[in-house]
Amino acid sequence: MAKTATITTSRGVIKLELFDKECPKTVANFEKLASQKFYDGQKWHRVIKDFMIQGGCPHSKTGEGRAGTGGPGYKTECEISPKLKHGKGSLSMAHAGTCRHDDAGRLIHGTCSNGSQFFITHVPTAHLDGVHTVFGKVLQGQDVVDAVKQGDDIVSIEVA
Repeated sequence: MAKTATITTSRGVIKLELFDKECPKTVANFEKLASQKFYDGQKWHRVIKDFMIQGGCPHSKTGEGRAGTGGPGYKTECEISPKLKHGKGSLSMAHAGTCRHDDAGRLIHGTCSNGSQFFITHVPTAHLDGVHTVFGKVLQGQDVVDAVKQGDDIVSIEVA
């Protein structure tokens, strides 16, 4: 059975299926950060209507830097799977966009810069396929995803 994540927000609860078979390192990193309470108390620091909500920047909680520029202090590789597409409710890793991958998901050039920031889509976003690691999807709470406003709280994230 696939792992799940429960994101409790100030607007409600989002339950996600995690693709731990297809993206084991990405899911393990997300689970590690969640278990360390890294995400607890952060804000949804980037929300674009009819596109996505983004969280995972520690600066959104500490105020010690510009929200959207922080991470866990390390970078991880992308795990691009051609069969995993950015549909409505996709959970995906955010990064600086300096890496490029071929159609099979292999790194062609650049440096992958995944860390802790992630996003959940409001609508299908095919232009992100092959660019960002899709590592889960919304099972319940897409209405919460759609209701989140910039600055709303990420109360907690739990992985089971």
